Amino acid sequence: MSISVDTFFLNPQFQGTLQSQIQQMIAEGILSGRFRQGEKLPSTRKLASHLGVSRITVTLAYTELLANDYLSSRGRSGYFVSENAPEPPPFEALRQNGDSVDWNRAIGRRYTGGDTPRKPVDWARYRYPFIYGQTDSSLFDHANWRLCAIQALGQKDFAALTTDYCDLEDERLVEFIVRHTLPRRGIVARPEEVLITVGAQNALWLTAQVLLTQRRTAAIEDPCYHALRDILTQSRCHLVPLPVDRDGLPPHAIPSETDVIFTTPSHQCPTAATMPMSRREQLLDRARELDALIVEDDYEFEMSFLNPPSPALKSLDRDGRVIYVGSFSKSIFPGLRLGYLVGAESFIREARALRASVLRHPPGHTMRTAAYFLSLGHYDASIRRLRIALKERREAMQNAIQANGLTIAGQGAHGGSSFWMRAPNGVDTEVLAEQLKPKGVLIEPGRPFFFGHDRPKEFYRLAYSSIPKDRISQGIQLIAETMSD
Repeated sequence: MSISVDTFFLNPQFQGTLQSQIQQMIAEGILSGRFRQGEKLPSTRKLASHLGVSRITVTLAYTELLANDYLSSRGRSGYFVSENAPEPPPFEALRQNGDSVDWNRAIGRRYTGGDTPRKPVDWARYRYPFIYGQTDSSLFDHANWRLCAIQALGQKDFAALTTDYCDLEDERLVEFIVRHTLPRRGIVARPEEVLITVGAQNALWLTAQVLLTQRRTAAIEDPCYHALRDILTQSRCHLVPLPVDRDGLPPHAIPSETDVIFTTPSHQCPTAATMPMSRREQLLDRARELDALIVEDDYEFEMSFLNPPSPALKSLDRDGRVIYVGSFSKSIFPGLRLGYLVGAESFIREARALRASVLRHPPGHTMRTAAYFLSLGHYDASIRRLRIALKERREAMQNAIQANGLTIAGQGAHGGSSFWMRAPNGVDTEVLAEQLKPKGVLIEPGRPFFFGHDRPKEFYRLAYSSIPKDRISQGIQLIAETMSD
Protein backbone atom coordinates (compact mmCIF):
# COMPACT_ATOMS: atom_id res chain seq x y z
CA MET A 1 0.00 0.00 0.00
CA SER A 2 1.26 3.48 -0.85
CA ILE A 3 1.24 6.44 1.52
CA SER A 4 -0.62 9.36 -0.04
CA VAL A 5 1.44 12.45 -0.74
CA ASP A 6 -1.42 14.51 0.73
CA THR A 7 -0.42 13.13 4.15
CA PHE A 8 2.61 15.46 4.16
CA PHE A 9 2.64 19.20 4.81
CA LEU A 10 5.20 21.68 6.09
CA ASN A 11 4.81 23.58 9.36
CA PRO A 12 5.72 27.28 8.94
CA GLN A 13 6.57 27.49 12.67
CA PHE A 14 9.06 24.61 12.53
CA GLN A 15 12.48 25.53 13.88
CA GLY A 16 15.11 23.88 11.68
CA THR A 17 15.98 23.03 8.09
CA LEU A 18 13.53 21.73 5.51
CA GLN A 19 15.48 18.48 5.37
CA SER A 20 15.17 17.91 9.14
CA GLN A 21 11.45 18.80 9.06
CA ILE A 22 10.77 16.23 6.32
CA GLN A 23 12.86 13.68 8.19
CA GLN A 24 10.98 14.34 11.44
CA MET A 25 7.62 14.27 9.66
CA ILE A 26 8.25 10.73 8.33
CA ALA A 27 9.79 9.46 11.58
CA GLU A 28 6.77 10.71 13.58
CA GLY A 29 4.43 9.04 11.09
CA ILE A 30 6.19 5.72 11.67
CA LEU A 31 6.38 6.13 15.46
CA SER A 32 2.70 7.08 15.69
CA GLY A 33 1.63 4.01 13.73
CA ARG A 34 0.16 6.04 10.85
CA PHE A 35 2.81 4.68 8.50
CA ARG A 36 3.01 0.89 8.67
CA GLN A 37 5.91 -1.43 7.92
CA GLY A 38 6.13 -2.24 4.20
CA GLU A 39 4.13 0.78 3.03
CA LYS A 40 5.58 2.72 0.11
CA LEU A 41 6.49 6.40 0.43
CA PRO A 42 5.91 8.95 -2.35
CA SER A 43 8.77 9.27 -4.80
CA THR A 44 11.33 12.03 -4.08
CA ARG A 45 10.16 13.92 -7.18
CA LYS A 46 6.46 13.72 -6.25
CA LEU A 47 6.99 14.72 -2.60
CA ALA A 48 9.30 17.58 -3.57
CA SER A 49 6.72 18.92 -6.01
CA HIS A 50 3.92 18.59 -3.42
CA LEU A 51 5.89 20.40 -0.69
CA GLY A 52 7.41 23.00 -3.03
CA VAL A 53 11.01 22.14 -2.14
CA SER A 54 13.99 20.90 -4.13
CA ARG A 55 14.23 17.20 -4.90
CA ILE A 56 17.72 16.99 -3.33
CA THR A 57 16.21 18.11 0.02
CA VAL A 58 13.78 15.20 0.00
CA THR A 59 16.49 12.79 -1.19
CA LEU A 60 18.79 13.77 1.68
CA ALA A 61 15.95 13.30 4.22
CA TYR A 62 15.17 9.84 2.78
CA THR A 63 18.88 8.92 2.83
CA GLU A 64 19.20 9.84 6.51
CA LEU A 65 16.11 7.77 7.38
CA LEU A 66 17.51 4.91 5.31
CA ALA A 67 20.72 5.01 7.34
CA ASN A 68 18.74 4.91 10.60
CA ASP A 69 16.72 1.91 9.38
CA TYR A 70 13.42 3.81 9.32
CA LEU A 71 13.24 3.27 5.56
CA SER A 72 14.42 0.66 3.11
CA SER A 73 15.13 0.95 -0.60
CA ARG A 74 14.11 -1.61 -3.20
CA GLY A 75 16.07 -0.90 -6.35
CA ARG A 76 13.94 1.04 -8.81
CA SER A 77 10.74 0.44 -6.82
CA GLY A 78 11.36 3.33 -4.42
CA TYR A 79 11.40 3.81 -0.65
CA PHE A 80 9.40 1.81 1.88
CA VAL A 81 8.88 1.84 5.64
CA SER A 82 11.52 -0.60 6.87
CA GLU A 83 10.55 -3.95 8.36
CA ASN A 84 13.05 -3.05 11.11
CA ALA A 85 11.50 0.37 11.81
CA PRO A 86 10.79 1.10 15.50
CA GLU A 87 7.46 -0.17 16.83
CA PRO A 88 4.91 2.54 17.74
CA PRO A 89 4.93 3.25 21.49
CA PRO A 90 1.75 3.02 23.60
CA PHE A 91 -0.90 5.51 22.50
CA GLU A 92 -0.68 7.60 25.67
CA ALA A 93 2.99 8.27 24.95
CA LEU A 94 2.05 9.92 21.65
CA ARG A 95 -0.08 12.67 23.19
CA GLN A 96 1.73 15.94 22.63
CA ASN A 97 -0.85 18.24 24.18
CA GLY A 98 -2.71 17.94 27.45
CA ASP A 99 -6.51 17.77 27.58
CA SER A 100 -7.54 21.06 29.13
CA VAL A 101 -11.30 20.48 28.78
CA ASP A 102 -13.22 19.74 31.97
CA TRP A 103 -15.37 16.96 30.53
CA ASN A 104 -17.28 16.43 33.77
CA ARG A 105 -18.69 19.91 33.25
CA ALA A 106 -18.79 19.87 29.45
CA ILE A 107 -20.89 16.69 29.11
CA GLY A 108 -24.53 17.71 29.44
CA ARG A 109 -26.05 14.23 29.53
CA ARG A 110 -24.47 10.87 30.27
CA TYR A 111 -25.24 7.61 28.51
CA THR A 112 -22.60 5.39 30.13
CA GLY A 113 -22.96 3.42 33.32
CA GLY A 114 -26.18 1.65 32.41
CA ASP A 115 -27.20 -1.90 33.27
CA THR A 116 -26.80 -3.46 29.84
CA PRO A 117 -23.89 -5.92 30.11
CA ARG A 118 -21.33 -6.40 27.36
CA LYS A 119 -21.56 -9.89 25.93
CA PRO A 120 -18.29 -11.68 25.16
CA VAL A 121 -17.27 -10.97 21.57
CA ASP A 122 -15.45 -14.30 21.48
CA TRP A 123 -18.44 -16.29 22.76
CA ALA A 124 -18.11 -18.80 19.89
CA ARG A 125 -14.75 -20.06 21.14
CA TYR A 126 -16.35 -21.31 24.36
CA ARG A 127 -17.40 -24.95 24.22
CA TYR A 128 -20.59 -24.42 26.25
CA PRO A 129 -22.03 -21.01 25.29
CA PHE A 130 -25.42 -20.79 27.04
CA ILE A 131 -25.56 -17.24 25.73
CA TYR A 132 -28.73 -15.56 24.49
CA GLY A 133 -29.31 -13.84 21.17
CA GLN A 134 -26.35 -15.03 19.11
CA THR A 135 -26.43 -16.85 15.79
CA ASP A 136 -25.67 -20.52 15.42
CA SER A 137 -24.01 -20.67 12.01
CA SER A 138 -25.31 -24.22 11.49
CA LEU A 139 -28.90 -22.90 11.56
CA PHE A 140 -28.43 -19.82 9.37
CA ASP A 141 -29.36 -20.10 5.69
CA HIS A 142 -26.23 -18.33 4.47
CA ALA A 143 -26.50 -19.57 0.86
CA ASN A 144 -29.96 -18.11 0.21
CA TRP A 145 -29.19 -14.91 2.12
CA ARG A 146 -26.16 -14.45 -0.13
CA LEU A 147 -28.27 -15.04 -3.26
CA CYS A 148 -30.80 -12.45 -2.06
CA ALA A 149 -28.00 -9.97 -1.36
CA ILE A 150 -26.65 -10.47 -4.88
CA GLN A 151 -30.13 -10.04 -6.32
CA ALA A 152 -30.51 -6.80 -4.37
CA LEU A 153 -27.27 -5.58 -5.98
CA GLY A 154 -28.68 -6.08 -9.48
CA GLN A 155 -29.42 -3.32 -11.95
CA LYS A 156 -33.16 -3.72 -11.43
CA ASP A 157 -32.75 -2.73 -7.79
CA PHE A 158 -30.20 0.00 -8.40
CA ALA A 159 -32.54 2.70 -7.06
CA ALA A 160 -33.27 0.70 -3.90
CA LEU A 161 -29.53 0.31 -3.34
CA THR A 162 -28.45 3.90 -3.98
CA THR A 163 -31.46 6.09 -3.22
CA ASP A 164 -31.47 8.40 -0.21
CA TYR A 165 -34.85 7.41 1.20
CA CYS A 166 -34.78 10.45 3.52
CA ASP A 167 -37.70 9.67 5.86
CA LEU A 168 -39.08 6.71 3.87
CA GLU A 169 -38.27 2.98 3.76
CA ASP A 170 -38.18 0.08 1.35
CA GLU A 171 -41.74 -0.35 0.13
CA ARG A 172 -41.26 -4.07 -0.61
CA LEU A 173 -40.19 -4.78 2.95
CA VAL A 174 -43.08 -2.78 4.38
CA GLU A 175 -45.52 -4.54 2.04
CA PHE A 176 -44.36 -7.97 3.24
CA ILE A 177 -44.67 -6.94 6.89
CA VAL A 178 -48.17 -5.58 6.34
CA ARG A 179 -49.44 -8.48 4.21
CA HIS A 180 -47.68 -11.46 5.79
CA THR A 181 -45.91 -10.84 9.11
CA LEU A 182 -48.50 -8.78 10.99
CA PRO A 183 -51.55 -10.87 10.00
CA ARG A 184 -49.85 -13.87 11.62
CA ARG A 185 -50.03 -11.92 14.87
CA GLY A 186 -53.64 -10.94 14.23
CA ILE A 187 -52.66 -7.35 13.41
CA VAL A 188 -54.15 -5.31 10.57
CA ALA A 189 -52.17 -2.21 9.59
CA ARG A 190 -51.63 0.13 6.66
CA PRO A 191 -48.14 0.97 5.30
CA GLU A 192 -48.49 4.45 6.82
CA GLU A 193 -48.67 2.80 10.24
CA VAL A 194 -45.36 0.94 9.90
CA LEU A 195 -41.82 2.25 10.43
CA ILE A 196 -38.65 0.25 9.72
CA THR A 197 -36.05 0.62 12.49
CA VAL A 198 -32.49 -0.47 13.14
CA GLY A 199 -33.59 -3.36 15.36
CA ALA A 200 -36.03 -3.52 18.27
CA GLN A 201 -33.79 -1.49 20.57
CA ASN A 202 -33.85 1.43 18.12
CA ALA A 203 -37.64 1.06 17.95
CA LEU A 204 -37.90 1.25 21.75
CA TRP A 205 -35.62 4.30 21.82
CA LEU A 206 -37.66 6.14 19.18
CA THR A 207 -40.84 5.32 21.08
CA ALA A 208 -39.47 6.57 24.39
CA GLN A 209 -38.23 9.80 22.82
CA VAL A 210 -41.57 10.54 21.17
CA LEU A 211 -43.87 9.59 24.05
CA LEU A 212 -42.00 10.47 27.24
CA THR A 213 -40.89 13.68 28.91
CA GLN A 214 -39.46 14.47 32.33
CA ARG A 215 -43.02 15.01 33.58
CA ARG A 216 -44.42 11.71 32.31
CA THR A 217 -44.38 8.30 33.96
CA ALA A 218 -43.47 4.95 32.43
CA ALA A 219 -44.32 1.59 34.02
CA ILE A 220 -41.95 -1.29 33.28
CA GLU A 221 -41.70 -4.93 34.24
CA ASP A 222 -39.26 -6.00 36.94
CA PRO A 223 -37.16 -7.88 35.95
CA CYS A 224 -37.08 -6.59 32.38
CA TYR A 225 -34.90 -6.11 29.30
CA HIS A 226 -31.97 -4.16 30.73
CA ALA A 227 -31.44 -2.12 27.55
CA LEU A 228 -35.02 -0.83 27.78
CA ARG A 229 -34.44 0.31 31.36
CA ASP A 230 -31.29 2.13 30.25
CA ILE A 231 -33.25 3.86 27.48
CA LEU A 232 -36.00 4.99 29.86
CA THR A 233 -33.50 6.13 32.48
CA GLN A 234 -31.77 8.27 29.86
CA SER A 235 -35.12 9.80 28.86
CA ARG A 236 -35.39 11.21 32.43
CA CYS A 237 -39.03 10.21 32.77
CA HIS A 238 -40.49 8.96 36.04
CA LEU A 239 -39.89 5.22 36.11
CA VAL A 240 -42.07 2.75 38.01
CA PRO A 241 -40.87 -0.90 38.14
CA LEU A 242 -43.63 -3.46 38.66
CA PRO A 243 -42.66 -6.96 39.86
CA VAL A 244 -43.93 -9.64 37.48
CA ASP A 245 -45.52 -12.91 38.56
CA ARG A 246 -45.97 -16.22 36.76
CA ASP A 247 -48.39 -14.55 34.30
CA GLY A 248 -46.25 -11.50 33.58
CA LEU A 249 -47.17 -7.88 34.33
CA PRO A 250 -50.05 -7.50 36.88
CA PRO A 251 -52.44 -4.80 35.55
CA HIS A 252 -53.84 -3.94 39.02
CA ALA A 253 -50.36 -2.82 40.14
CA ILE A 254 -50.07 -0.11 37.48
CA PRO A 255 -50.22 3.26 39.30
CA SER A 256 -52.78 5.89 38.35
CA GLU A 257 -50.20 8.43 37.17
CA THR A 258 -48.83 6.10 34.46
CA ASP A 259 -48.64 7.48 30.91
CA VAL A 260 -46.89 4.63 29.07
CA ILE A 261 -46.74 0.89 29.91
CA PHE A 262 -43.88 -1.20 28.50
CA THR A 263 -44.52 -4.93 28.42
CA THR A 264 -43.48 -8.23 26.83
CA PRO A 265 -46.76 -10.19 27.13
CA SER A 266 -46.11 -13.10 24.79
CA HIS A 267 -42.67 -13.94 26.16
CA GLN A 268 -41.72 -11.92 29.21
CA CYS A 269 -38.09 -10.89 29.27
CA PRO A 270 -36.28 -12.58 30.96
CA THR A 271 -38.63 -14.92 32.88
CA ALA A 272 -40.32 -16.20 29.66
CA ALA A 273 -43.78 -15.96 31.31
CA THR A 274 -46.72 -15.85 28.90
CA MET A 275 -49.55 -13.49 29.76
CA PRO A 276 -52.93 -15.32 29.55
CA MET A 277 -55.78 -13.89 27.50
CA SER A 278 -57.78 -12.82 30.54
CA ARG A 279 -54.90 -10.73 31.85
CA ARG A 280 -54.31 -9.19 28.42
CA GLU A 281 -57.89 -7.97 28.44
CA GLN A 282 -57.40 -6.63 31.97
CA LEU A 283 -54.24 -4.82 30.87
CA LEU A 284 -56.08 -3.15 27.99
CA ASP A 285 -58.92 -2.20 30.34
CA ARG A 286 -56.47 -0.70 32.83
CA ALA A 287 -54.72 1.27 30.09
CA ARG A 288 -58.08 2.58 28.86
CA GLU A 289 -59.03 3.56 32.41
CA LEU A 290 -55.79 5.54 32.80
CA ASP A 291 -55.80 6.80 29.20
CA ALA A 292 -52.29 5.31 28.99
CA LEU A 293 -50.45 3.89 26.01
CA ILE A 294 -48.96 0.39 25.85
CA VAL A 295 -45.69 -0.48 24.12
CA GLU A 296 -45.67 -4.19 23.28
CA ASP A 297 -42.30 -5.81 22.56
CA ASP A 298 -43.29 -9.01 20.75
CA TYR A 299 -39.86 -10.61 20.57
CA GLU A 300 -39.40 -14.34 19.86
CA PHE A 301 -42.97 -15.07 18.78
CA GLU A 302 -41.46 -17.02 15.85
CA MET A 303 -39.84 -19.45 18.32
CA SER A 304 -43.21 -21.00 19.28
CA PHE A 305 -42.56 -24.69 18.66
CA LEU A 306 -44.52 -26.21 21.57
CA ASN A 307 -47.87 -24.49 20.98
CA PRO A 308 -49.14 -21.81 18.60
CA PRO A 309 -48.24 -18.32 19.89
CA SER A 310 -50.86 -16.29 21.72
CA PRO A 311 -52.40 -13.41 19.74
CA ALA A 312 -50.44 -10.21 20.03
CA LEU A 313 -51.78 -7.63 22.47
CA LYS A 314 -51.98 -5.26 19.51
CA SER A 315 -54.48 -7.59 17.84
CA LEU A 316 -56.88 -7.15 20.80
CA ASP A 317 -56.55 -3.37 20.83
CA ARG A 318 -59.73 -1.55 19.81
CA ASP A 319 -58.61 1.93 20.87
CA GLY A 320 -55.34 2.28 18.95
CA ARG A 321 -53.39 2.70 22.20
CA VAL A 322 -50.98 -0.23 21.66
CA ILE A 323 -47.68 0.42 19.88
CA TYR A 324 -46.17 -2.79 18.55
CA VAL A 325 -42.41 -3.52 18.34
CA GLY A 326 -41.17 -6.36 16.12
CA SER A 327 -37.75 -7.47 14.93
CA PHE A 328 -36.02 -9.75 12.44
CA SER A 329 -32.69 -9.58 14.29
CA LYS A 330 -33.35 -12.59 16.51
CA SER A 331 -35.01 -14.77 13.87
CA ILE A 332 -32.57 -14.09 10.99
CA PHE A 333 -29.32 -12.94 12.67
CA PRO A 334 -28.51 -10.29 15.32
CA GLY A 335 -26.16 -8.28 13.12
CA LEU A 336 -28.99 -7.62 10.65
CA ARG A 337 -30.39 -4.89 12.93
CA LEU A 338 -33.80 -4.64 11.29
CA GLY A 339 -36.97 -4.10 13.29
CA TYR A 340 -40.25 -2.28 12.90
CA LEU A 341 -42.80 -0.19 14.75
CA VAL A 342 -46.55 -0.43 14.23
CA GLY A 343 -48.83 2.27 15.62
CA ALA A 344 -51.22 5.09 14.89
CA GLU A 345 -50.26 7.10 11.81
CA SER A 346 -49.78 10.28 13.85
CA PHE A 347 -47.31 8.49 16.15
CA ILE A 348 -45.43 6.86 13.27
CA ARG A 349 -45.15 10.26 11.58
CA GLU A 350 -43.30 11.68 14.57
CA ALA A 351 -41.14 8.58 15.00
CA ARG A 352 -40.23 8.73 11.31
CA ALA A 353 -39.20 12.36 11.59
CA LEU A 354 -37.03 11.56 14.62
CA ARG A 355 -35.43 8.61 12.84
CA ALA A 356 -34.67 10.83 9.85
CA SER A 357 -32.92 13.38 12.06
CA VAL A 358 -30.72 10.71 13.68
CA LEU A 359 -29.91 8.18 10.94
CA ARG A 360 -32.27 9.08 8.06
CA HIS A 361 -33.15 5.44 7.28
CA PRO A 362 -31.76 1.89 7.54
CA PRO A 363 -29.39 0.93 4.67
CA GLY A 364 -31.30 0.38 1.43
CA HIS A 365 -29.39 -2.74 0.43
CA THR A 366 -30.09 -4.39 3.79
CA MET A 367 -33.81 -3.64 3.57
CA ARG A 368 -34.10 -4.92 -0.01
CA THR A 369 -32.09 -8.09 0.75
CA ALA A 370 -34.37 -8.81 3.70
CA ALA A 371 -37.42 -8.17 1.52
CA TYR A 372 -36.25 -10.80 -0.99
CA PHE A 373 -35.32 -13.27 1.77
CA LEU A 374 -38.81 -12.93 3.24
CA SER A 375 -40.86 -12.84 0.06
CA LEU A 376 -39.07 -15.78 -1.62
CA GLY A 377 -39.96 -18.08 1.28
CA HIS A 378 -36.45 -18.49 2.67
CA TYR A 379 -37.43 -16.89 5.96
CA ASP A 380 -40.30 -19.30 6.65
CA ALA A 381 -38.13 -22.29 5.72
CA SER A 382 -35.39 -21.02 8.03
CA ILE A 383 -37.86 -20.57 10.90
CA ARG A 384 -39.13 -24.14 10.45
CA ARG A 385 -35.58 -25.50 10.73
CA LEU A 386 -34.90 -23.26 13.70
CA ARG A 387 -37.99 -24.46 15.55
CA ILE A 388 -37.05 -28.12 15.06
CA ALA A 389 -33.51 -27.50 16.35
CA LEU A 390 -34.68 -25.44 19.32
CA LYS A 391 -37.27 -28.03 20.30
CA GLU A 392 -34.59 -30.75 20.38
CA ARG A 393 -32.19 -28.56 22.35
CA ARG A 394 -34.86 -27.50 24.81
CA GLU A 395 -35.71 -31.15 25.52
CA ALA A 396 -32.02 -31.98 26.00
CA MET A 397 -31.54 -29.03 28.34
CA GLN A 398 -34.67 -29.78 30.36
CA ASN A 399 -33.52 -33.36 30.87
CA ALA A 400 -30.02 -32.23 31.85
CA ILE A 401 -31.36 -29.64 34.28
CA GLN A 402 -33.57 -32.24 35.94
CA ALA A 403 -30.78 -34.82 36.08
CA ASN A 404 -28.40 -32.37 37.76
CA GLY A 405 -30.89 -30.98 40.25
CA LEU A 406 -30.93 -27.39 38.97
CA THR A 407 -34.01 -25.17 39.44
CA ILE A 408 -36.01 -23.60 36.61
CA ALA A 409 -37.60 -20.30 37.65
CA GLY A 410 -39.35 -19.61 34.34
CA GLN A 411 -39.80 -21.09 30.87
CA GLY A 412 -41.82 -20.19 27.82
CA ALA A 413 -45.19 -21.87 27.49
CA HIS A 414 -44.91 -21.84 23.70
CA GLY A 415 -41.17 -22.35 23.23
CA GLY A 416 -38.52 -19.66 23.10
CA SER A 417 -34.76 -20.09 23.29
CA SER A 418 -33.85 -19.89 26.99
CA PHE A 419 -34.64 -20.91 30.57
CA TRP A 420 -34.81 -18.50 33.49
CA MET A 421 -32.95 -20.21 36.32
CA ARG A 422 -32.55 -19.80 40.07
CA ALA A 423 -29.48 -20.88 42.00
CA PRO A 424 -29.62 -21.87 45.68
CA ASN A 425 -29.75 -19.04 48.23
CA GLY A 426 -26.35 -17.51 48.82
CA VAL A 427 -25.02 -18.21 45.32
CA ASP A 428 -23.92 -15.06 43.49
CA THR A 429 -24.35 -15.89 39.81
CA GLU A 430 -21.99 -13.11 38.73
CA VAL A 431 -19.24 -14.85 40.69
CA LEU A 432 -20.45 -18.19 39.33
CA ALA A 433 -20.22 -16.88 35.74
CA GLU A 434 -16.56 -15.94 36.25
CA GLN A 435 -15.80 -19.34 37.78
CA LEU A 436 -17.36 -21.08 34.77
CA LYS A 437 -15.48 -19.20 32.03
CA PRO A 438 -12.17 -21.09 32.48
CA LYS A 439 -14.19 -24.29 32.08
CA GLY A 440 -15.53 -23.12 28.72
CA VAL A 441 -19.03 -22.31 30.03
CA LEU A 442 -20.90 -19.04 29.51
CA ILE A 443 -24.06 -18.12 31.44
CA GLU A 444 -25.91 -14.82 31.87
CA PRO A 445 -26.20 -13.53 35.46
CA GLY A 446 -29.70 -12.25 36.25
CA ARG A 447 -28.80 -9.20 38.33
CA PRO A 448 -28.77 -6.67 35.41
CA PHE A 449 -32.39 -7.52 34.59
CA PHE A 450 -33.65 -6.24 37.96
CA PHE A 451 -34.36 -2.69 39.06
CA GLY A 452 -32.87 -0.93 42.10
CA HIS A 453 -29.82 -1.34 44.30
CA ASP A 454 -30.64 -4.45 46.32
CA ARG A 455 -31.06 -6.78 43.35
CA PRO A 456 -31.38 -10.57 43.58
CA LYS A 457 -28.09 -12.30 42.79
CA GLU A 458 -29.24 -15.91 42.53
CA PHE A 459 -31.00 -15.72 39.13
CA TYR A 460 -29.39 -16.49 35.78
CA ARG A 461 -30.41 -17.22 32.20
CA LEU A 462 -29.43 -20.27 30.15
CA ALA A 463 -30.02 -20.04 26.40
CA TYR A 464 -29.90 -23.00 24.06
CA SER A 465 -29.93 -21.20 20.71
CA SER A 466 -26.15 -20.99 20.38
CA ILE A 467 -24.99 -24.35 21.77
CA PRO A 468 -25.09 -27.68 19.88
CA LYS A 469 -27.44 -30.29 21.32
CA ASP A 470 -24.67 -32.80 22.05
CA ARG A 471 -22.82 -30.36 24.34
CA ILE A 472 -25.77 -29.32 26.49
CA SER A 473 -25.66 -32.18 29.01
CA GLN A 474 -21.94 -31.79 29.79
CA GLY A 475 -22.29 -28.00 30.07
CA ILE A 476 -25.17 -28.28 32.54
CA GLN A 477 -23.19 -30.80 34.56
CA LEU A 478 -20.27 -28.35 34.81
CA ILE A 479 -22.65 -25.64 36.03
CA ALA A 480 -24.08 -27.93 38.72
CA GLU A 481 -20.64 -29.10 39.87
CA THR A 482 -19.26 -25.57 40.05
CA MET A 483 -22.32 -24.37 41.93
CA SER A 484 -21.95 -27.09 44.55
CA ASP A 485 -18.20 -26.54 45.11
